[in-house]
Amino acid sequence: MAQKATTLDAAEVILDLEDAVPDDPAEKERARGLLVESLRELDFGGRTVAVRINGVGSSHAVRDVLALVPAVADRISCLVVPKVSSAAQVNFIDHLLSALEAEGPVSRPLGIELQIEDPSGLESVAEIAAASPRTEALIFGPGDFAAAMGMPQLTIGQETAAYPGDIWHYALFRIAVAAKAHGLQAIDGPCSDIADSALLERSSQRAAQLGYDGKWVIHPSQLEAVNRAFTPDAEQIRRAEQILAALNDRGGASRMGEEMVDEAHGRMAREVLLRAQRLGPE
Repeated sequence: MAQKATTLDAAEVILDLEDAVPDDPAEKERARGLLVESLRELDFGGRTVAVRINGVGSSHAVRDVLALVPAVADRISCLVVPKVSSAAQVNFIDHLLSALEAEGPVSRPLGIELQIEDPSGLESVAEIAAASPRTEALIFGPGDFAAAMGMPQLTIGQETAAYPGDIWHYALFRIAVAAKAHGLQAIDGPCSDIADSALLERSSQRAAQLGYDGKWVIHPSQLEAVNRAFTPDAEQIRRAEQILAALNDRGGASRMGEEMVDEAHGRMAREVLLRAQRLGPE
């Protein structure tokens, strides 16, 4: 799987030491060794490379960090920290990384991406987002969040027809606001039903409409739909360029067709073009 990831159209590759590995000390240790070996041998090109460590509340997290940083800090960009429920947990990882980086020369400090996966994490999301300058993204974890809330679900990211609304809207929007307020990326969690392409499409579009920057996938077949959802299409790009042209020509508030446009439109247009430049084809 790691080898195949070097060929995929993904912005980031995350190698997992948490849920993908049985909760057994021997299995965790074996996985660390395999992961270090893979990171030393594989070339992921220009993709961001991250490792999801075990949660700070587990007995494995410190061993993960101690095994990774001295061995492959130069081969990864960041650590994904799951089940973050407080700013104190973020501070712990930040200080641990700082101590290890101080022991030897590093080309750059490691970043961290924080998964919000339980009610405590959602309640504290603003403090979590502000806890460390290393933080690059907040990530919603719908599977563990559903379990922590006691929601009757057995598929990660599923919708519920019996509920008269979007069961994920509140959590997604709260995380997005905290992320954007602190200059972070907001990333949606995965859909585990690989065969349900319609669910993946709806989920991706919803997150994109809420201002999310991307979405996790767990299978290569999901990449095309997710990339499409988060990349502005030709019509959006054309309209954004028209808005900026109108503002450049006339300035201030002016009419463009049947709509009045002003500098607020300009800011929205520049954001669309920036996203298109960042996510579009090279």
